[in-house]
Order: sequence, then C-alpha cells, then structure tokens
Amino acid sequence: MTSSLDDEPITVRLAQTASEIEQAQSIRYKVFYEEYGAKPNNEMLLAKRDFDKYDEIADHLIVIDKSTGKDEIIGTYRLLRREAADKIGQFYTEDEFDISALLNAEKKLLELGRSCVMPEYRTKQILQLLWQGIADYITEYDIDLMFGCASIHSTDIKSISKPLSYLHHFHMTPRTLRPRAIKGRYINMNIIPQEDISPRRVFSELPPLIKGYLRVGATIGDGAVIDEQFNTTDVCIVVQTHMVTDRYRKHYERKINKTLPGGNALKDIKS
Repeated sequence: MTSSLDDEPITVRLAQTASEIEQAQSIRYKVFYEEYGAKPNNEMLLAKRDFDKYDEIADHLIVIDKSTGKDEIIGTYRLLRREAADKIGQFYTEDEFDISALLNAEKKLLELGRSCVMPEYRTKQILQLLWQGIADYITEYDIDLMFGCASIHSTDIKSISKPLSYLHHFHMTPRTLRPRAIKGRYINMNIIPQEDISPRRVFSELPPLIKGYLRVGATIGDGAVIDEQFNTTDVCIVVQTHMVTDRYRKHYERKINKTLPGGNALKDIKS
C-alpha cells in the first residue's frame, strides 16, 4: 500500500528491494555529490551511489513518480530505528553529536537522515508527501522522538552566523533532551546577540529542510559541526512526535484513512 498526492502519479512508500535502495542511493549521489559538491570515496565514485554501513539496517522511504511509465524514484529519506542502530552499536548522528540525553530518555527513537529530492520535484507538495510517509511510520512503530543531522550548505561560519544564532536563540532543545556537538568539533552557534536578529527574516532564509523541521516543532541541539566531506555545517534536530500530531500526523492520517481502505499506508511493507 502507498500514499499519494491527490490526482497525481506520485506516491511514497518504503523501499522493498535491494534495487530500490540502490536507486535511492543513486539519487543521493546526484544531489549530494554532483549538485552540492560532496567528496565521494573511490568506491562511491565508481558506483555513482552514496552509501554507508547504516543503509543495510535502515528503512528507506522513497518518493516515486509513475508518470513516465515506470517507477522512477525522485526522492528519499533514511529512517533508522534504535533497534536497528543497536545492531552496529550507534546511530549515524553520533559521529558528530553526543546524543546521550536522547539515549537515556527511555523513549522510542527514530533517526532521520539522507533526505533529498531531485531538483525539479522540490515543491511544498513533495515535502508534505514525505512527511505523510514519516507520520505513518512513526504511528506504525509508536515512535516518541525523532532526531538527526540537518545541514546548511556552507562551511564558512561567518557567512551563516545569522541562521546559526537564530537557531540557538529561538529553537534550543530542552536541556533534558539536548544533544551537543562532540568535543573537538563543537562550533558555538551563539554568535550574534538575540536582540540583533530578525526572526522572521532569518527563518525565511533557512534551508527548506530545516524550515520543514521547525514547522513541526523541531528544536536544535547545542553547537554545530562542520562536515568537510559534504561541505556543510550540521546542526542536530530533535522532534518530539506529539509535536507533529496537530500539523501533520492527524491531518495525513485522516487523508490516508479517507483515500486508502485499510488505513496505514506502510503497514504491509515493513522491512
């Protein structure tokens, strides 16, 4: 079963085969490496795919366009639950952030990552469709907290001092759950005084993914990290899933139940 945009041949579901996961990795390569200039290793360069050890244990949400006559994957999101991460001893986020507060919270955790959409499909509707899939996934697995790295495409801290400071002053995660950039990579986000920031203006200039997170109630951890491989500055987002409920989860669950007999769009395709 799948979820789709009204009257559109675009659907979202979990990848079901190794081939679909490889197609999602190819999309990631096109966006992260060819478009944004990330630095692939030799194996990735030859395969033209972005991959790592987490792909083997994660679920992969994929957006499919059927209008071309074939199932063309045009977007993806990697979803990693704690039970899966425990198989290799950590989440991807732990390479950059200390998330011990989250790990000790005795909550069901879901890491969000590797989100990307092909340029010609980057619309509000596609982002909402991805969130529809995520909302159904967190319902299926009774997730309490979502988290992950979100990127600003620059490593020049001075040039992105406004968005970093805005996130620090207006969206800091409560201390009991707050991630912190790991020692040796910590970059202070408190650069510009709060009174010198225009929240509305800075928010409008944030990357679409970060804006989307904030709209569903995301908060931001303490400190940023430069990712030299991806040419980005990363922050750690935290979303309490009950914050998603009013804006996305209930809205899209009603939509799914209305349009799809049987309700849960991901129920029959767990991997």
